Amino acid sequence: MSDKNLSQSLFKNLSRRQFVAASGAVAATAALAACNNSSGTVEGPDGTASSSDNAGDADKTKISFVLDYTPNTNHTGIYVALANGYFADEGLEVEIVQPPADGADALIGAGGAQMGVSYQDYIANNLASDQPMPYSAVAAVIQHNTSGIMSREEDGITHPAAMEGHTYATWNMPVEQATVARVMEADGGDFSKVELVPYEVDDEVSGLRANMFDTVWVYEAWAVQNAVVQDFPYNYFSFISVDPVFDYYTPVIAANDDFAAENPDAVKAFLRAVKKGYEYAVENPDAAADILCEQVPELDADLVHQSQTFLADQYTADAESWGVIDPERWAAFYQWLNDNDLVANKLDVNAGYDLSFLE
Repeated sequence: MSDKNLSQSLFKNLSRRQFVAASGAVAATAALAACNNSSGTVEGPDGTASSSDNAGDADKTKISFVLDYTPNTNHTGIYVALANGYFADEGLEVEIVQPPADGADALIGAGGAQMGVSYQDYIANNLASDQPMPYSAVAAVIQHNTSGIMSREEDGITHPAAMEGHTYATWNMPVEQATVARVMEADGGDFSKVELVPYEVDDEVSGLRANMFDTVWVYEAWAVQNAVVQDFPYNYFSFISVDPVFDYYTPVIAANDDFAAENPDAVKAFLRAVKKGYEYAVENPDAAADILCEQVPELDADLVHQSQTFLADQYTADAESWGVIDPERWAAFYQWLNDNDLVANKLDVNAGYDLSFLE
């Protein structure tokens, strides 16, 4: 298989979790960024994307930004900021890089990347460790948790209790299984009556078609939109429709604490540019989708456009502006983790984020 065909097969309909697993292979075999263009975006041989205007670069602040997995519509605002010159306007030279084998959080925490994409639950695991790494969320990419359970329409699994007697594709993660158990119990169901099977698919729709499982945790912006694109009849319910405690922040933009303390103006400038990029995506979803597809041609254009249309209403949603984090929602999820003994050490429920850089 050629490099191009490999990258196409990996990118086309990957799930959120499969993106993580695939990112290392893709980075080694295909360039993921855009070709040279008038916007100042350049392609590197190692699959990185960076902004450069060839003039005055020495005066620009350089930021390495690591994605959580391969590019998709969660990242559109970042790629728009790169392609439309918003970073350059702020005096920044930004390089977008793929995560290493041990993930984006480890790279941000170690200072190998100054900023990147993470999740509130991942930050919780770091904060609860015996030696937490110094990084914090500085902005929310999407305002609400858009994940839940998808199934075949014919099975009639329209609410959590209906999962009883069916199979569920699990990642074997304690927080994951506790979440599913909690929403089932809230609906009068019994998680012990669900048969757990290994999550072993690249595409949830294909797995449901093949009867590999009956239910699967998905992200509405990608897997559910993939079902729409594939004309696959499905049922879906979100976790937050059952219990608001699961309305945590996924994903977020995180910054290395030491870098942020030493370069607060650079972090503020980065967030101003990215905010402008996401606002562009809200107002111009089709144009933003085109930008992402130009930057990452291996992506399925139909899925990107479908997903981008969905996310246009989700980036800011009911918040006063893009990027803000509600302290009560953040704390409620961490309190739930504490109460259910799902972290190694008890969390400070108000730790892990810093909104002082968001303007």
